[in-house]
Amino acid sequence: MRVKFFDAFGNSLFIKRILIFAFGLVAYYRFNIANKTKVSGSKVLKGLENRNVLFVSNHQTYFADVTGMYQVFCCAKWGIYDRINFPFFVVNPKVNIYFIAAMETMKSGILPKLFAYVGSVSIKRTWRAAGKKVDRGVDPRDIDKIYKALKSGWVITFPQGTTAPFVPGRRGTAHIIKDTKPVVIPVVIDGFRRAFDKKGLLLKKKDVDLSIRFKEPLDIDYNNSSEAILKQIMNSIEQTEDFNTMKKIQEKVEKANL
Repeated sequence: MRVKFFDAFGNSLFIKRILIFAFGLVAYYRFNIANKTKVSGSKVLKGLENRNVLFVSNHQTYFADVTGMYQVFCCAKWGIYDRINFPFFVVNPKVNIYFIAAMETMKSGILPKLFAYVGSVSIKRTWRAAGKKVDRGVDPRDIDKIYKALKSGWVITFPQGTTAPFVPGRRGTAHIIKDTKPVVIPVVIDGFRRAFDKKGLLLKKKDVDLSIRFKEPLDIDYNNSSEAILKQIMNSIEQTEDFNTMKKIQEKVEKANL
């Protein structure tokens, strides 16, 4: 068996393991002590191929969402499902995990740069830069980076490209799925927006119920149009207008019962 020392982008796996361990210690406190995290459906990770798996998720903070999923993935590597266990598992973590993120976000400070080393596939937004709206084409080099990550391991992406809820997804995710034909697993998260600041670096509130819910792999017809595939994705991560309406009704009922 060939021993690997670097990931698909030339980053040292030794350094990545150290960073994942350090982040894992902090994350355990945030997810299990300061707040309580309910993980469900993570047994779907059992038996997955080691590459070409795409996790599509709604997005509530820049980094806490990804960190939570990293913890679940590392637990699953050790056969621990539906919970974030004491972080012994990050001594030998799963290192071929990548997440798609905006390049400007990953360059915005020391901590983001360290997160980027752990597994960021940093790309340039086509619709926003430096807080302003832009309209530019997709950089082919960014697409190549995403494809390289999928060929090497598991990739997390947020189709909406923003932490705002219930906004339309972007077709780039559907194009990637049509081209690479990965196993696509939806993930629905909740509570992170209440517990953390927008970046997900600062703990804003304690005793929040967090949830990370994995669903079964999507049955995708790769010959479908990008629009049809995107609609399927957005429905699976519960970010369509129908789910928005249901959530508003639920919130009204909860307020009425207080």
